[in-house]
Amino acid sequence: MLPQVITLPEALVESLRDNFPEEWLAGLPGLAERMLGHWQLSMDGKPMHGMASLVLPVVRDGVRAALKLQPVDWEHESEPVGLKIWDGDGIVRLLDHDQDTGAMLLERLDENRPLSTMPDDFAATEILAELLARLTKVPGPSNIRHLKDIAAEMVADTPSAVTKLSNPDEQRLLRDWAARVEDLLSEPGDRLLHWDLQYDNVLAADREPWLAIDPKPLVGDPGFDIMPALDNRWDEMVATGDVTKAVLKRFDLMTEALGIDRERAAGWTLGRALQNSLWDVEDGEDALQPMQIAIAEAVTSLRK
Repeated sequence: MLPQVITLPEALVESLRDNFPEEWLAGLPGLAERMLGHWQLSMDGKPMHGMASLVLPVVRDGVRAALKLQPVDWEHESEPVGLKIWDGDGIVRLLDHDQDTGAMLLERLDENRPLSTMPDDFAATEILAELLARLTKVPGPSNIRHLKDIAAEMVADTPSAVTKLSNPDEQRLLRDWAARVEDLLSEPGDRLLHWDLQYDNVLAADREPWLAIDPKPLVGDPGFDIMPALDNRWDEMVATGDVTKAVLKRFDLMTEALGIDRERAAGWTLGRALQNSLWDVEDGEDALQPMQIAIAEAVTSLRK
């Protein structure tokens, strides 16, 4: 097979340069060429990308597939583990995996038809909920990160983050969210979670109408996986004129599909608001996102 020259998308280059070591970016074209040869793959279209991954449409033995290359860091290292366990049930199928480089050969889905393009917001959320229910039925393995550790670290990091917020009311909110998470630490759950099941991480497929992609697997309570269904397509929530009602409509749909306790799920949703806010503070922000506050206020209203 002749060498296949890979040109990296400029948006991916900028994202990798901002967030990952320069040497990994410099070696990416060569890695792509090596893996194309290693798995006897032929290019079948233009390179695609996520925030940190290069995805090449390929063909092997007449079968369409996708070659995914990304840095093997804390965020991505568990992806092949989760994909092997799920084995295509509600999610893209892993066809092959190279342990040394983290390269994955995946089933090809339709990148031009993410669930976010479905006009009916409620119907899209129903699909998201059904997929998440299937994924979280699976017990989590012992060899990937656990929500109990992530949540405990979030609680421990909160006091320092509070001092960096400029608004006293928002400082109080962050402390309240951390206290709610601390209450849940003794029962962190044992299901295999996707961690980022939002509308752009569901694509149309041939094998099933819709399949999930791009998991960041961890073990924990399914309630921790609801937030991406709430804070995505946010403009549509605002456009309803009643954000609290719109949030709770999605929240109720998700908890019913998952078959989980609403109040407990509300607590873990506050945990996601806490996590998102801690990341924002770490990036230099001194205020909470209004969207995170609105979602937290909506799910907190369930206790009143």
